[in-house]
Amino acid sequence: MTKIIGLTGGIGSGKTSIAGFFKEMGIPVYIADDEAKKVMQSAEIINEIKSTFGESLFENNVLNRAKLAEIVFNNADELAKLNAIVHPAVKRDFQFWLAQHKNEELVVYEAAILFESGKYKDFDYIVTVTAPEEVRIERVMKRDNTTREHVLNRMQMQWNDEKRISLSNFVINNSNLKIAREEVVKILKILNIKQKQS
Repeated sequence: MTKIIGLTGGIGSGKTSIAGFFKEMGIPVYIADDEAKKVMQSAEIINEIKSTFGESLFENNVLNRAKLAEIVFNNADELAKLNAIVHPAVKRDFQFWLAQHKNEELVVYEAAILFESGKYKDFDYIVTVTAPEEVRIERVMKRDNTTREHVLNRMQMQWNDEKRISLSNFVINNSNLKIAREEVVKILKILNIKQKQS
């Protein structure tokens, strides 16, 4: 039976870098945000988003993601509506992906809101990635070319590290990539998973 690690952390914690280390070591990784973007291009989901949020979010049938983000990241109710559309579709997509990796000892599911969505209960282990708040804010401002205020708003929509850590099996502090990579190696050793490549 394939074991699943749920990999999570607040915005700007560097989950993607940690997911990359798992991949590097031969562990298949499912990046929920990337897959959600693909899922949101399906006709079925586009129609649901249109009927929930209106046609004005679309230009030539292409979703304006920035406009949608503006709506949902400033309003918990609107975010819940979007999640109710996207999460079930991503869940189906992950089940399909998992079936394709059924011979693997271990796979990783990476998502920002693993706890907030209640999905953490579906996994065998939880790894939370942390980094100092200032580092996270700087990373996101640079990455998304956005304001400090916007980043802080998004942070407030997520659980804090303390809350995440209390429900996690492993915690990786991602202030230093070299040390964070060693933590991934350590986790695989503890779980008795052989690295396919290093």
